Amino acid sequence: QVQLVESGGGLVQTGGSLRLSCAASGRTFSSRAMGWFRQAPRKEREFVAAISWSGGSTFYADSMKGRFTISRDNAKNTMYLQMNSLKPEDTAVYYCARGSSGFSASHYSEYDSWGQGTQVTVSA
Repeated sequence: QVQLVESGGGLVQTGGSLRLSCAASGRTFSSRAMGWFRQAPRKEREFVAAISWSGGSTFYADSMKGRFTISRDNAKNTMYLQMNSLKPEDTAVYYCARGSSGFSASHYSEYDSWGQGTQVTVSA
């Protein structure tokens, strides 16, 4: 069983930056894709970004392209999400998730373990 713990959320002004981290326990981190999702109040959980097991392949939701960067350090069992040029509409709880395979995916059904989430609030 893997445990995922997010950190790095907080309150930031429009245009600011935050870096989220997701620390994973267990031995399977380096063999699985990882992803970030988010959920705003009264909205569905939304795909943000994903990264393959090696980090060699990444992809993003259209609204995050050019602003967010996903990365991972398999030696540290940690994944990151660098978020720049933040907007009020980025306000949400951000979740990290472990993929069911080594290849990135955008649908939540392709992920089998989830963290508890970290709140990101962007003020106008």
